[in-house]
Amino acid sequence: MITGKQPLLIVIAGPTAVGKTAAAIEVANHFNTVILSADSRQCYKELNIGVARPSVTELNSVPHYFIASHSVHDTMNAALYETYALDLLQQLFLQYPVIVAVGGTGLYLKALLEGMDPIPAIPEAIRETIIGSYAAKGINWLKGELEKKDPLFFAKGEMQNPQRMMRALEIIEGTGRSILEYQKKNKTTRFFDTLCIGLELPRAVLYERINERVLAMMKEGLEEEVQSLLPLRTINALQTVGYQELFQYFDGTLSRTAAVALIQQNTRHYAKRQLTWFKKQEDFYWPDITAQHQILPFIRSILHQKEKN
Repeated sequence: MITGKQPLLIVIAGPTAVGKTAAAIEVANHFNTVILSADSRQCYKELNIGVARPSVTELNSVPHYFIASHSVHDTMNAALYETYALDLLQQLFLQYPVIVAVGGTGLYLKALLEGMDPIPAIPEAIRETIIGSYAAKGINWLKGELEKKDPLFFAKGEMQNPQRMMRALEIIEGTGRSILEYQKKNKTTRFFDTLCIGLELPRAVLYERINERVLAMMKEGLEEEVQSLLPLRTINALQTVGYQELFQYFDGTLSRTAAVALIQQNTRHYAKRQLTWFKKQEDFYWPDITAQHQILPFIRSILHQKEKN
């Protein structure tokens, strides 16, 4: 919602490989402002190629926040991101009347825009046990545990996303409440206005971009990056597409070709889940565009309409 009386957060969201980074940089340069990431994996300094972190050139073109800002050893989740991002925006809005937020982690953006009830700290032993069991038994084990212990998440949650599923299982085991019960029913009033833009491409185009991106990542050194992280493979941040498949390759359970194909497939599935999530959110504009340079005129037209109203 835009009132014109508060600073403005322009949110650019959508599935992986849709072009969010380029669009956000264009918009940020236009408004002479900074970018706040809402990506739950690009925040880890140990992860680079596999999470499609913005390039050095891109990072130098516009100041970015929540990029390589944490370690995989740090605890990070939607509730913690909400606190981190709000504290940061309080400071940044003193200097910039408009700020751009960009990312594909729907729950992080929802926490930032609408708020979450605080979730109690979960004992590390619970988290480590769940991660170890998932590594040994796979996603079907996760589904079975959630069906028994958290039927609410089993019915309504992201049941094809291992990271979300493990988080849901640790919450129900640690607190006795479903993670969905911590999502606020009433939106929290923020100290800034928002303009939320969703980006999408025809599915065939998006999937081809995903396939090509994975091949480019392999050429850039993804295999070496993942190999260097083998000692950390049980950490929650590493339960991520692009890393888990190559861990299987190093274990000898997948060929290199099969691992690459599986990364492509799992990334396509992830993109589909992302788009489904964002399409369910209220107050998102979905411009009928396929070229990033058309985003600015679209944003300007919306702001102009709001000014007249």
